[in-house]
Amino acid sequence: MLLTIDVGNTHTVLGLFDGEEIVEHWRISTDARRTADELAVLLQGLMGMHPLLGDELGDGIEGIAICSTVPSVLHELREVTRRYYGDVPAVLVEPGVKTGVPVLMDNPKEVGADRIINALAAVELYGGPCVVVDFGTATTFDAVSVRGEYVGGVIAPGIEISVEALGVKGAQLRKIELARPRSVIGKNTVEAMQAGILYGFTGQVDGVVNRIAAELADDPDEVTVIATGGLAPMVLGESSVIDEHEPWLTLIGLRLVYERNVSRA
Repeated sequence: MLLTIDVGNTHTVLGLFDGEEIVEHWRISTDARRTADELAVLLQGLMGMHPLLGDELGDGIEGIAICSTVPSVLHELREVTRRYYGDVPAVLVEPGVKTGVPVLMDNPKEVGADRIINALAAVELYGGPCVVVDFGTATTFDAVSVRGEYVGGVIAPGIEISVEALGVKGAQLRKIELARPRSVIGKNTVEAMQAGILYGFTGQVDGVVNRIAAELADDPDEVTVIATGGLAPMVLGESSVIDEHEPWLTLIGLRLVYERNVSRA
């Protein structure tokens, strides 16, 4: 079994692969204060519930692939692999790791590892040109050429942090549930805020994607748009540009990177 770990700013998503099939997944909060020992206990608690794995930490795990947007967590996970999975091949996505994705940016090291991993998985699954829209702490748009090159992207405030900002900065506003309102025209403050978030972000996604597609390909209709991230389902039913939804895109990309960097011999 391959254990994949995608550490985001807000949540960490873990996936367990049996070959190319993801057979289990977990989502936990990202806490930069957790030590390697605390992370190991957390992993043991999660994976100890799976029938295909043994009771001891590491039983049944044949490989590990990790990417992180939080450097302190990556440091602790590196220690976890060293102390608790010492005999298991591990790939931590960082400079020097083979992804097979050319990064055509002014400074390629600035691009988050998860965005490169998403580009790899998107091309593998759907081909290029494509745009990956990742609904996380930030909403990111990543453009990938027909040749599988990462050509650049867009970063916008995410849905949850926008809701939090409204609640903090608005004197008579509060944090609300992220849900679809009865109508676009809100009949109360909560529904008005829900409409603003849902339809505002949908308009943002459609507008940004259309502009990216126009620059990315001679025929924008040839560009495949893939949505991923924990909040993607909220926008799927409203957006007119999203073609595919792959919730485990980053985990699939981690599997692909692991296969490219660990010898099967």
